[in-house]
Amino acid sequence: MNNMPQIKRESLMTLEAYAKARKEFRANVIEHKKRRTVHLGDHVTLLFEDEMTIRYQVQEMLRIERIFEEEGIEDELAAYNPLVPDGMNLKSTLLIEYEDVAERARMLAQLKGIEDKIWLQVAGRSPVFAIADEDLERENDDKTASVHFLRFEFTEGMIQTLKGGADIAAGCDHPQYRAKLAEISPITRQALIADFS
Repeated sequence: MNNMPQIKRESLMTLEAYAKARKEFRANVIEHKKRRTVHLGDHVTLLFEDEMTIRYQVQEMLRIERIFEEEGIEDELAAYNPLVPDGMNLKSTLLIEYEDVAERARMLAQLKGIEDKIWLQVAGRSPVFAIADEDLERENDDKTASVHFLRFEFTEGMIQTLKGGADIAAGCDHPQYRAKLAEISPITRQALIADFS
């Protein structure tokens, strides 16, 4: 299996260096994320994570928490590195977004289990359903969470088909929220293919 780079301790900026670089780095990450975002209908967004997006999250956590001791930094890396794709999968943050607070509460109750109903499909292949929230349970008896972490495992054949030019579709099969994108944009497709190299 070809492993994608994990974020190494020595590659992180110090708090001081990050303070200087943050504005430019943040702007770059925002642009980078635009190419890695898929909207399913009006209320569900998939943000596909990679080394750069997770590096940004780690640097932000270190900054916010003012973590500069080795042990604390290693703890953050241990928490965040599993969110970087490993060369055979795509990893995504699932965001369920309703602006109105009352509507959000109502819908999160109706959308229990939605995280298991999200899929990606390489043209001509079977859909790949998400494996959700491996780090911790984000749903309770009453409702689902508005944020989930998803992993999509691809076969070598699917990856080769995708690299060969096939389209990739995305969708949600939840009975209370059905959405399908017949093909994700070429720019996003290109960004995701890089996660398999």
